[in-house]
Amino acid sequence: MQDLTSAYRHCERVTRRRAANFFYGIRLLPPAKRRAMCAAYAFAREVDDIGDGTLPPEQKVAALDELQGRLHGSNGHEPTPMMVALGDATQRFQLPVDAFDDLIAGVRTDIYPVRFEHFDEMVLYCRRVAGSIGRLCLAIFGSSDPERAYGLADDLGVAMQLTNILRDVREDAANGRVYLPREDLERFGVPNFPEGSPAALSALVEFEAARAREWFDRGLELVPLLDTRSASCVLAMTGIYRRLLDRIEESPALVMERRVSLPGWEKAWVAARSLMEAAA
Repeated sequence: MQDLTSAYRHCERVTRRRAANFFYGIRLLPPAKRRAMCAAYAFAREVDDIGDGTLPPEQKVAALDELQGRLHGSNGHEPTPMMVALGDATQRFQLPVDAFDDLIAGVRTDIYPVRFEHFDEMVLYCRRVAGSIGRLCLAIFGSSDPERAYGLADDLGVAMQLTNILRDVREDAANGRVYLPREDLERFGVPNFPEGSPAALSALVEFEAARAREWFDRGLELVPLLDTRSASCVLAMTGIYRRLLDRIEESPALVMERRVSLPGWEKAWVAARSLMEAAA
């Protein structure tokens, strides 16, 4: 059996190295919650790496099946450090295992070319791959109104995933993944996305960015339901994504040219400001 302290340290290293945006918020949490968040992130990272990797589709499916078996303890393998830490975090914070299953189901969608007809289909995908993370985070944070907070955490996950979709829209399209619904592509005159006039593509991006903003506005009603440290974590993570969305809204054509990102100093500034906002 892996040493529990070493297992958590492994997850913290993975999070520090790979969580380009989330780690700025995670590090604001007290130690026990921070460790649990790192364990959940390390699992999510492994799932995403399978989905985004170079294996043939059938091998990706097999790898996800194997990982899901480990999650449910049904494959008899020696637990990895990540699974040791995750098992402890799940017991300590009553993490909803079905949220991990939702995440895996969402990533299965990414194995093959993606095309959604309607916005509701895109929202379902976002709930699986990101709302699931919001629900896991909420279990770790705790809240003063769990029933209401559950839906709001899910909404914040959708908001951040919608932002991810816009940020990565050019790269995803090159890989056969067009998450923007066909009904919107046709509405803005770009049915063969990413082909289309610059004006039409910019109008499409502006429309989807406004949608993401609405999901943020609704989801951020979660913040008053959390303790100060947890609220600061949420404000830091969502603050970075909202600033990404600001950039996209200011220059919607930019996402068709390159991946929009924030410099490290700006992410650190957002995290520092979130501490003051949460304490106010």
